[in-house]
Amino acid sequence: MLVIPAIDLKEGKCVRLRQGEMDDATIYDDDPADAAARWVDIGAQRLHLVDLDGAFAGKPMNAKVIKQITSRYPDLDVQVGGGIRDEDTVQAYLEAGVRYVIIGTKAITSPHFVEDLCVEFPGHIIVGLDAKDGKVAVDGWSKLSHHDVIDMAQRFENMGVESIIYTDIGRDGMLSGVNVEATVKLAQSIRIPVIASGGITNMDDIKALCAVQDEGIMGAITGRAIYEGSLDFQEAQKYALANALT
Repeated sequence: MLVIPAIDLKEGKCVRLRQGEMDDATIYDDDPADAAARWVDIGAQRLHLVDLDGAFAGKPMNAKVIKQITSRYPDLDVQVGGGIRDEDTVQAYLEAGVRYVIIGTKAITSPHFVEDLCVEFPGHIIVGLDAKDGKVAVDGWSKLSHHDVIDMAQRFENMGVESIIYTDIGRDGMLSGVNVEATVKLAQSIRIPVIASGGITNMDDIKALCAVQDEGIMGAITGRAIYEGSLDFQEAQKYALANALT
């Protein structure tokens, strides 16, 4: 299982939000490329970049910063989400060195968009499902839809997405512990990998996820915990690699 550092981008800076609230942002680094270097230098094998401004604007707003990171680390797996609403944006990111693009709200509002992307860019499309109490949230977590998270995950699996990022939005940015039970339930319902996100706080969460990784959990995204020090990234990644499935 991979431990994946999150770099959330707002106005060109590395920040973290509490429960998706743009007005509740903590700045952790004025230069996101420096934040990337910090994690890569101590063993990160993948980075999770989110264009927060793009997510709210509906178009890329921090593409220049993302390009700086992919140019510095051309062999690193980088996944990017936020504001990806058309094929041209996907193609531009992939050409810029991004390995995976993450489709969020538009995956729910326009599922055929995801299907088309999987045909056009096979192996590069991830769907991010943000949920609360089993229902998918959209529009920057401002609305809960009527869609069941497991039903949607199965639908996207059939379309050919590479993996699912599952975020419990009630826990994200709150350092309240990962929702292992809900993550496992989702992973057991599909054959493609699940990446856990939201609430990861300390080594207990990493150990809990590693213990159930054979259910189909291939990674854990962590942000606030590694920036504020409740989780030592290097220790977490070392533990995850040592307990990797063989």
